[in-house]
Amino acid sequence: MKRVLFSMVLLLVAGFTFAQAKNVKEAKSIANEVKPDFAKAEQLIGGALTNPETKNDPETWDIAGFIQKRINEKEMENTYLRKPYDTLKVYNSALNMCKYYFKCDELAQVPNEKGKIKNKYRKPNSAAILAVRPNLINGGIQFFNLDNNKEAFDFFATYVDIAANPMFEKENLLQTDTVLPQIAYYASLAAAKMEDYPSVLKYAPYAKEDKEVGKYAMEFISTALKAQGDTVKWIASLKEGIQKYPDHPFFFGHLIDYYSNNNKYDEAMQFADDMLVKDPNNTFYLYVKGYLYHNMKDYDKAIEFYKKTIAVDPSYAEAYSNLGLIYCLQAQDFSEKATTDVNDPKYKEDQATLKAFYENARPNYEKARELKPDQKDLWLNGLYRVYYNLEMGPEFDEIEKMMQ
Repeated sequence: MKRVLFSMVLLLVAGFTFAQAKNVKEAKSIANEVKPDFAKAEQLIGGALTNPETKNDPETWDIAGFIQKRINEKEMENTYLRKPYDTLKVYNSALNMCKYYFKCDELAQVPNEKGKIKNKYRKPNSAAILAVRPNLINGGIQFFNLDNNKEAFDFFATYVDIAANPMFEKENLLQTDTVLPQIAYYASLAAAKMEDYPSVLKYAPYAKEDKEVGKYAMEFISTALKAQGDTVKWIASLKEGIQKYPDHPFFFGHLIDYYSNNNKYDEAMQFADDMLVKDPNNTFYLYVKGYLYHNMKDYDKAIEFYKKTIAVDPSYAEAYSNLGLIYCLQAQDFSEKATTDVNDPKYKEDQATLKAFYENARPNYEKARELKPDQKDLWLNGLYRVYYNLEMGPEFDEIEKMMQ
């Protein structure tokens, strides 16, 4: 009895496997018709892609890709005939075709029982992928402009994946495709917006040498490494960014912030000095030196370097703002030591000294306001404090209203 039952099970399995194989062939036949029922073809092949008996057969994935290829061809045929066509169907069929053909190639590369690889699919499928590849860019752009980052990423990432896929080794796309770095940049940008940091680290490196977007791709890499908590690699990425793009302040600024926030002022100062040796008149490096001395509470040196920054670039609003802040901090420190006894002979002298600090702060805050009137964090609180201490009634009233 058990033998009979077992035989029936085997027959059922064989029948089901045969049915799936039949579905694969039927799906291809439907897709090949003059007026294909693509919904039916996709339904048939969909079952075979998940069935244990057919999902590891490269033929199954080849036909799945073929169906998408036919969908794409039919839509493109309408464009040639100037008939209405579904743009998203063009883009999505191209994307799906690539993914199915990738899987087909992967399975076809598995050696047979004799240890040989017989991949009959690679040549025709690689040609088909290359033919639709430009539409992956178009699809990515359409979804990116709709702020649909997940779909946009899928298109851009697949475009890059093609270049790295063994199917296209002869084409050497990583070296010959001049558009690739920018598409990799957009893939990493979409990934960054989703905070998908592993994907950022996968695709941004393809773009980091590009003259136009390389510095931003390296920003993404640094940000991703920091988000993942890999401080060693994060610091290394900042240093690499400085070497590759010394004029881009992101890397230098974040590195200095790291040193400063961790009280590594000697390392920070040495790094700033090294950069100034290479570019003595770089206003950002001069400003950073002032910033470091500022945080070290060496106010005289901070004033010196903020003034050097302004001498090179008189429109550097942040330097004016920080100069104003330094003078206010000096006033605060001095007030803690100054006499408050009006009968003390030193009272008038101390008050004059205190007033002088605020007088020095005033033109710097006012200049910052003139240069960047919309960036109130640079001057609003500072002028409130200055005008209050200098007893400048109308000016103080104006600032006080702005703060309400």
